[in-house]
Amino acid sequence: MRMTALSNNHLEPLHDALTLAGLPVDDLTYPGRQFFSFSHQGVEVAFAGIEGEGAERLLRSLVVLEGLRGKGTGAAVLAAIEAFAKREGAERLHLLTESAAAFFTGQGYQPGDRSLAPASISATAQFKTLCPASATYLSKRLV
Repeated sequence: MRMTALSNNHLEPLHDALTLAGLPVDDLTYPGRQFFSFSHQGVEVAFAGIEGEGAERLLRSLVVLEGLRGKGTGAAVLAAIEAFAKREGAERLHLLTESAAAFFTGQGYQPGDRSLAPASISATAQFKTLCPASATYLSKRLV
């Protein structure tokens, strides 16, 4: 699988995939975010991103395209994003999800109390306004 960084000028496929999956898109072009497309044999199969700097980062918008789910693509994309984040100095990834908690706990993420998220994470648009209070908060130590 090939991982390619997306520039702010080329976010339309990501925006479309997130919209179809019912995931937030309002802050895609804000600073401090890095998004990637993942392709297999030249065909885009998934997107994901990370947000923030330093040891604590937010996993953003992991989405596998419809019809390609349930084949290990999500796990491969998550492993690639985790490896990238670790190389960039991240020690822990955090996320919010309304529908994929079982997937992420199966990949080693631990549920937690949202109020205990680090300040740099709880200050993100995802935490403050884009994801509802009912979203499950999970995190994983990378090192």
